[in-house]
Amino acid sequence: MTAHEDPDEDIPTGLDAAVTVKVAGVDQQRRHAELVKEIDDAQEAYYGRDKPFITDALYDELMLELQKLEAEYPSLRTPDSPTQRVGAPQEETDFSPLTHPSQMLSLDDVFSIDELKEWMTRTEAALGHTPEWLCEVKIDGLAIDLQYVNGRLQTAATRGDGRVGENITPNARTIKAIPQRLRPDPAQDFLALFEARGEVFVPLKEFAAYNDKLADQGKPQFANPRNAAAGSLRQKDPRVTAQRPLSSICHGLGVADGLAVTRQSDAYAVMKAWGLPISPYNKVVHSLDEVLDFITYYGQHRHDLIHQIDGIVVKVDSFAEQQQLGVTSRAPRWAIAFKYPPEEVNTRLLDIRVKVGRTGRVTPYGVMEPVQVAGSVVSSATLHNAYEVERKGVLIGDMVVLRKAGDVIPEIVGPVVEMRTGAERPFVMPTHCPSCGTKLASEKESDKDIRCPNSKSCPAQLRERLFSLAARSAFDIEALGYQGADAILRAGVLDNEAQLFNLTPEQLVTVPFYTRGATPRELKEPALVPPPGIRDGRVLSANGRRLLENLRTARHQPLWRVLVALSIRHVGPTAARALAARFGSMDAIRAAGVEELADTDGVGLIIAEAVRDWFTVDWHLEILNAWAADGVSMADEKSARPAQTLRGLTVVVTGSLQDFTRDSAKAAITDRGGKAAGSVSRHTDYVVVGENAGSKQARAEQLGVPMLDEAQFRELLEHGPTPASETPASETPAPETPAPETSAPTTRASGAPGTPPETRDRRS
Repeated sequence: MTAHEDPDEDIPTGLDAAVTVKVAGVDQQRRHAELVKEIDDAQEAYYGRDKPFITDALYDELMLELQKLEAEYPSLRTPDSPTQRVGAPQEETDFSPLTHPSQMLSLDDVFSIDELKEWMTRTEAALGHTPEWLCEVKIDGLAIDLQYVNGRLQTAATRGDGRVGENITPNARTIKAIPQRLRPDPAQDFLALFEARGEVFVPLKEFAAYNDKLADQGKPQFANPRNAAAGSLRQKDPRVTAQRPLSSICHGLGVADGLAVTRQSDAYAVMKAWGLPISPYNKVVHSLDEVLDFITYYGQHRHDLIHQIDGIVVKVDSFAEQQQLGVTSRAPRWAIAFKYPPEEVNTRLLDIRVKVGRTGRVTPYGVMEPVQVAGSVVSSATLHNAYEVERKGVLIGDMVVLRKAGDVIPEIVGPVVEMRTGAERPFVMPTHCPSCGTKLASEKESDKDIRCPNSKSCPAQLRERLFSLAARSAFDIEALGYQGADAILRAGVLDNEAQLFNLTPEQLVTVPFYTRGATPRELKEPALVPPPGIRDGRVLSANGRRLLENLRTARHQPLWRVLVALSIRHVGPTAARALAARFGSMDAIRAAGVEELADTDGVGLIIAEAVRDWFTVDWHLEILNAWAADGVSMADEKSARPAQTLRGLTVVVTGSLQDFTRDSAKAAITDRGGKAAGSVSRHTDYVVVGENAGSKQARAEQLGVPMLDEAQFRELLEHGPTPASETPASETPAPETPAPETSAPTTRASGAPGTPPETRDRRS
């Protein structure tokens, strides 16, 4: 081995040792040893047992004292010192080849449940029985091989080709989660050589914070956490690696002769006791159904974890059965990786165009080669504004990273700079509206967005407003989609939305989108055709008649929906409900001053000013007057408004309820004066727990927030807080969830789905 790989290289011997004792003094050496032990114990409690026993402030004080002591007496500083894991290692990483003691195998992949079932069936047939399955989340990071000799970290290497990797030992030593020395376990002596396999990654919370820091410094951001981990681990200077928020988790083992366990899950328990970081998401199950439950659960909660995942690994737990099944030249026959649909993919950015929204905002968006991501085909994605295009550094023609997490709108993360050919070109923001030709401008000097000021007549804005007012959160006009709105405007039937509720069958029959060709019999016998009859050989289609019926019923929507339909800037369903609940009528909202509007719970000054400004525009009032004349309700009947039983209360709903959808549960809360929040905090009054509840339930348990089942939720809606509904969370029976059992408790930095991200601090 090279000199810098020797863990005892800087330990003084002979005359040097005597000089050290004389210079440092016995008291200093003793204090140094005490500090090292206390910090090591604190890190072990934090990482290994998830039971920290000192505060972060005290931890920092101990580390600072150790740094000062070693600065004064450099001979006390050894490679094992906690300061060397976060400070400035002197040797550079050389990336020399390093042969693994045993081959690092890859995993075969399956991409469907049917493929997974086939693999499990073959495995059971080969064994002659159903084994116990070890399910693990597949960390989206960089594979690493750690060699411990007599309990001390000797080398660390990348996977490479599976047999030979790159020596990254100095960099690995800077990662706090990787112990330099294993802790003794009475049940298992250290092995002469123990080979731990794992993954290096950047935790999601730290990734976001680090990217923000890079942006503030004007430096390029990382496209995703995996790229950040790979780039950080391959720095020549470990001092650079030490500044990156890297962590690690072990998920396997290589050479482990003499390890006194028979199952991989038991090996994990030993490794955890030694101080190695083990995933809190592992679970041993006994059937296909339990495996599928594990896959489904983490498919739904993948964004609640401390790190990115791209699938689930299913292993045969027994070492004897693993040996019986054997391996191929590249992968074990006893393990498989089930891959979720990717949430990040690469595709070509063909063009950047702009879209004019309902409030006039001009938004750039990317047009890409169609690609499947997160289960759907995506061909366009937002770029927000010209500043964002410049910040991300994307050029037309780039190969880009595209992300679509869950139901989030597709987003272009950034370019793959290494794949540029030189033919790429920059995007130039237009100076005039592409729809109406009006010169674009910012509403305020400080705004990054530019807008088309021709809000009344711009065809693009009118089309977007017409489409938006038909949304489920507004008038809920099912038959008026984007194509329908465009077709009505192109036919010249409407000049603006004021005329919508005055739309007649005679007008609609001139819009091809809402008509069909008359049948020969209808042409022969026109009396068979309902009014408005036949026009140019066409009659109203079923969708056309549905639109007219939708418009009749939409007139009776509650006031808050009418407010949403007006396209007032910043006013969405939450603010609209609050305004409608407080003022009860459009006239009362119009007459209210800014302070009175802003004083409404859930509104605030910005929304209040936007509402006030909207009512000062003449053509806006023309819309209101026209709708009122056509029968649109402009006030809520007091008798129809629910009692304000939840006024001043914040309620969170998690999981699936039997008789409420997510939207209807939220509406039930806000209609009664409450606030329907999306996350649990110390300001939450109640958490309603349905089936398959996840991290919000765990967060409520941690904070002691009262939890209600569906029946108690109904009682709360009806009568408001009562002693029965104020049962402390610890006494409220919560429904079972499919959350996998783990050996780690759901506490700070355990990494379980319920762990609040704000408690995973700088040592995670």
